[in-house]
Amino acid sequence: MPIADAKLRSNLPVAMCSMPDYHVIPSIEQLRQRSSVRALEARFGAAATVHALREAASAVRGAIAGGDATLTEEATVAGRIESAAAARLGEDFRPSLVPVINATGVIIHTNLGRAPLAAPAIDRVAEIARGYASLEYDLGGGSRGRRDVHAEPLLCRLTGAEAAVVVNNNAAATMIVLAALAAGREVIVSRGELVEIGGGFRVPDVMAQSGATLREVGTTNKTRAADYGAAINDRTALILRVHPSNFRIEGFTERPSLQALIALGRKFTIPVVEDLGSGYLSPGTDPGQTGARPASDPLVGVEPAVQTTVAAGVDACCFSGDKLLGGPQAGIIVGRTAVVDRIRKHPLMRALRVDKMTLAALEATLAEYAAGRAAATIPVQRMLTMTIDEIRTRADSLAAEVGRLPGWRVEIVPGRSAVGGGSAPGVELPTWLIAIAKDGLTPDAAEQRLRRLTPAVIARIEHDRLLLDLRTVPPDQDAPLATLLRKV
Repeated sequence: MPIADAKLRSNLPVAMCSMPDYHVIPSIEQLRQRSSVRALEARFGAAATVHALREAASAVRGAIAGGDATLTEEATVAGRIESAAAARLGEDFRPSLVPVINATGVIIHTNLGRAPLAAPAIDRVAEIARGYASLEYDLGGGSRGRRDVHAEPLLCRLTGAEAAVVVNNNAAATMIVLAALAAGREVIVSRGELVEIGGGFRVPDVMAQSGATLREVGTTNKTRAADYGAAINDRTALILRVHPSNFRIEGFTERPSLQALIALGRKFTIPVVEDLGSGYLSPGTDPGQTGARPASDPLVGVEPAVQTTVAAGVDACCFSGDKLLGGPQAGIIVGRTAVVDRIRKHPLMRALRVDKMTLAALEATLAEYAAGRAAATIPVQRMLTMTIDEIRTRADSLAAEVGRLPGWRVEIVPGRSAVGGGSAPGVELPTWLIAIAKDGLTPDAAEQRLRRLTPAVIARIEHDRLLLDLRTVPPDQDAPLATLLRKV
């Protein structure tokens, strides 16, 4: 080495001449012997844990190379690697579908999973899911059975229909009805009923996938029975009526009654089908019972009941299971036996059929209606009929609890809840809202903090105020909600 270079090196600071000490990084096998890492392996598996340890060790190596002066002891380094690996595993294995507290006041909140199930439905799902079940097995005959018969007796009893079949959602129900009854032919529908449902899906697009040809009649605001009659030709397979469950047209409007369309269909021997969408099966309307609807039911006269549509004489109608019915996601088709049999035998049924857990939840939900308990046991029905006095009592109690927390300011204000889920447009339910504010946080910042809790609390902001609506919070979550707010 030249003398000048040697002299230059001798004048450099010692820290600049020293090499990073990677010997403080334990081997992966050494780390795996630690009791806490063994616990990680027991929870997340050996392969995932080793992968996380290697990534954490690589990060520590980079930190040491960068001159991190805190990483000089093996025990410190091992703890850093272990903590980083545990955090990574927790993130990787955290489920994306988690429970939340819905304090928005929107009862059928599509983004939050629509209808919460009744306790009997949850119990029934657990019972069926944990083992084998008679999904497609005839216990009486000891031979293969059919899954499409489950829930049918209860559906027929509750709606008055001759037959019923279940698919995985109401869009699927509409598509298979059209595919089975009108593929390659025309379906007459009013222009005022060409609705768009959630996620940007439109009725015309669903119809196109069925193979049926759309024949639009009337105008957006006015369609008469004569418009349907004028469109009937030798290619007409079906008259479709779509209930505008997610919008409302007011003012200079006209729409033929269902009875008028049924009369027209019978005159020309053309089936009439109604897509009810929301599926209002009001408590106490079982044809086999004498019970009356709850006096506080806000949907009476607003949403057509499935029973009413069937009694009018439609050939078939379809509706959702997880909206006003308060059950699991499903598309339910009820109607005349000859029509429903054509639908159940269509090849698409194999692709659109539901599983054993959906059928279990649906049967249990329908049983609550048949037993006359739905108003008390189905969460959606309870929320719909909850009185404003009940909400005020709970709001006063929770507000007092939150008001005692440091830094929180609380006020109870009148407001409106919504049915949601594309159901009962324009129907607003009077409620009492808890307006909460946290010192040092804007409403947006406080709302974000609520979403980061476990479980997350989903509230709403109106007029620059953060609001909680207890109509959509089960009473047994009031105390946990107050406890969660302490953590903000």
